[in-house]
Amino acid sequence: MLVRKPVWALCCALIFISSLSACSLLKNSENTAHPDTNNSAKIKNIILMIGDGMGPQQVGLLEEYATRAPNSIYQGDNSAIAKLANLGITGLSLHGPADKLVVDSACSATQLATGVAAGSEMIGLNRAGHKVPTILEKAKGLGKSTGLVSDTRLTHATPAAFAAHLIHRSMENEIAEQMIQSGVVDIMLSGGLRHFVPKNYALPEHPKGFEANLKASALSLKSKRRDDKNLLAEASSKGYELAFNKSQLQQAQSTKLLGLFANSAMANGVDTSHGRVNVQPSLSDMTQTAISTLSKNDKGFFLMVEGGQIDWAGHNNDAGTLLHEMIKFDNAVNAVLEWAKGRDDTIVIVTADHETGGFGFSYSGANLPKAEQLNNHKKDVYKPNFNFGKLSILDKLYAQKKSYGDIWYEAKGSAFKPTPEKLIKTVNKYSEFAINLDDAKQILAEQKNAFYQRGHKSLGLKTASKIHDFAPFYVYLTERPLNLIGRALSSKQNIVWSTGTHTHTPVGVFVLGPEALTKQFNGLHTHVELGKKMQRLLMH
Repeated sequence: MLVRKPVWALCCALIFISSLSACSLLKNSENTAHPDTNNSAKIKNIILMIGDGMGPQQVGLLEEYATRAPNSIYQGDNSAIAKLANLGITGLSLHGPADKLVVDSACSATQLATGVAAGSEMIGLNRAGHKVPTILEKAKGLGKSTGLVSDTRLTHATPAAFAAHLIHRSMENEIAEQMIQSGVVDIMLSGGLRHFVPKNYALPEHPKGFEANLKASALSLKSKRRDDKNLLAEASSKGYELAFNKSQLQQAQSTKLLGLFANSAMANGVDTSHGRVNVQPSLSDMTQTAISTLSKNDKGFFLMVEGGQIDWAGHNNDAGTLLHEMIKFDNAVNAVLEWAKGRDDTIVIVTADHETGGFGFSYSGANLPKAEQLNNHKKDVYKPNFNFGKLSILDKLYAQKKSYGDIWYEAKGSAFKPTPEKLIKTVNKYSEFAINLDDAKQILAEQKNAFYQRGHKSLGLKTASKIHDFAPFYVYLTERPLNLIGRALSSKQNIVWSTGTHTHTPVGVFVLGPEALTKQFNGLHTHVELGKKMQRLLMH
């Protein structure tokens, strides 16, 4: 009898992972016997959900908040991710590139999409640069419907890897062209309008068709294109119905749908939780629409859903926003779980491309607990040696009212950077954890950029915010002030961060579906092997 592992099996499994070599992992993974599928149900649908930057630590943050925060919005119930994990199978996966240790989102998603080892920052190519068909493209070839959903941009690394083939993830204009021109994706819902409209784009005075919808949405039309290609018009001519806000999405009738709900990224988790962007559909809304539309195809469908801004909160060392991003993604997981639970024709896989930030709760020597007299110990007092973190921290993280990025931009206004006084006032207005003058001065301090590279997208500044340790791993120089806000608040939050980039930490793999097929995901894998397993299921 198969033992179904709870979500916390991740933590235990991590203990032994570090003692295994990558070589033996690959060998064991490749030698895994294929499941006996002769008598198993026919799989019509595969739903892959990727929490970008969602390591075991981030899953732990969500579940701690859900079940143990005194004022949890879950009211002590498990998260949807935990429910899915406990109903199905829990495994782990390593995700390194073909020839490096640490992966980026493009390479990782490419490996999941193709089952082939890829190079850093590549889209839909193998390490040698050759085009490799993706699971989405293969699903389309089998007559299934296909969908991509993300709360970042449709052209961002993760969705792009399933529907485009380019040498670098930064080629978002070209990614947009390939997505529309190939017609391989039936449902595309995300942000990123700026890569689909031509330069200097202006709506006509009396717009018709999709342009009337675009005008009604009042979205920014600041194009990132350098040409006059109107990919919206091209999509419309290919039979796509276009939507640009929540109400238009709700009214859409076509089985081919392009929804672009923001010029760049969609609303972050904090704004979503506080209901500040009602004109945009939520990640859960988009997921439900995609499933209801794609499931009209009797041959089934493949759908990839990304919670992409978990990663961004991790890059910024922003724990409050990280929690809200996990909740946003969990709401989408819940929508999928409610639809798929009990079905024998659907496989749901929830995983991540990598972990971001090296996040974790930790005990410390700051704010040591006071002695406590316990009723059954009259002679002795109970006094732990260290501060192990109060559960009320979880509620305070949820109570954060703006992301660190929004806090920083409000504090600095039109200036290059804020005054210490303005920074203190703004941080303390939106965070339950306060900074003081010394903190503000450290956040605003600058140093010579030791890694300066002329013309480099991230490292092209000669000076940057001063990082006292691990400076080589805080490569996004314009975002360093956000990392430093996180550092300033970390001891109050009982939180540590090890980096501003990604880690190699194995990520969870939570799979729901017929047991005869899902049991192959139990154990430790690589993303290349996960990609191969999904493609075998597709052909089943």
